[in-house]
Amino acid sequence: MVGKAGARPGTTDAETSAGPRDGIRKKGAGMDVIETEIPDVKRIAVKRFGDTRGWFSETFRADALARVGITTPFVQDNQSFSAPQGTIRGLHFQIAPRAQAKLIRVLQGAILDVAVDIRSGSPTYGKYVAVTLDAETGDQLYIPHGFAHGFCTLTPDVMVAYKVDEYYSPEHDRALAWNDPEVGIPWPVSGEAAILSDKDRRAPRLADLGQVF
Repeated sequence: MVGKAGARPGTTDAETSAGPRDGIRKKGAGMDVIETEIPDVKRIAVKRFGDTRGWFSETFRADALARVGITTPFVQDNQSFSAPQGTIRGLHFQIAPRAQAKLIRVLQGAILDVAVDIRSGSPTYGKYVAVTLDAETGDQLYIPHGFAHGFCTLTPDVMVAYKVDEYYSPEHDRALAWNDPEVGIPWPVSGEAAILSDKDRRAPRLADLGQVF
């Protein structure tokens, strides 16, 4: 397990176990990038500019991300809707040569978003980052190649949007067991109450994945 780190006010217990470290930020136009306990995974705080009408925000700017070290060429946008609270989607990834980096944000509701390092030889192999993302703040999570990704809905009627840098490929699509005790993610829902697809219920544990990256 990644050691505990300081967390922003309002974060969950899961987030503090492997969440962003306060004060370690890179600033870009319209956004700040906050390092997490696994440095390759980045939390992006997008700035909002408000007045009496509401607010405006630039949710994606390639030049601003490049200034903080993220140069991923995204090629596809995806969106999911999950009606029940306690829905878990994941943990998903694609293997090479169709591996996917992801940039995750929430359009409605809130999620516990999780990235698990499955890169063989990585000093953080089998460890995870877990952060709360919600529509109210607009924060995003950047997840590079070599990570399994999933989330649990913290509210009903959740919409999640994310960019990927490779097209979906069924032949390269893989999954990791969401509740693998070796990884030990503290999900906010029990195994009995979690709502999952049949595919995700059958996903193998980390010890059975073999070398995927």
